[in-house]
Amino acid sequence: MQDLEMATLGSVDWFNNSRLLGTSGNAPPAEAEETFYAQRDVLDMVA
Repeated sequence: MQDLEMATLGSVDWFNNSRLLGTSGNAPPAEAEETFYAQRDVLDMVA
């Protein structure tokens, strides 16, 4: 059971932090999300 849990966590980690998204300039999803919110906060300050 523990081996299955560790394999699942490894897969989820890869999916969220390592795979590359072509639509976001080949950045991992976590990095793309961080960039999105940083840009949104800057636009909120300008407005």
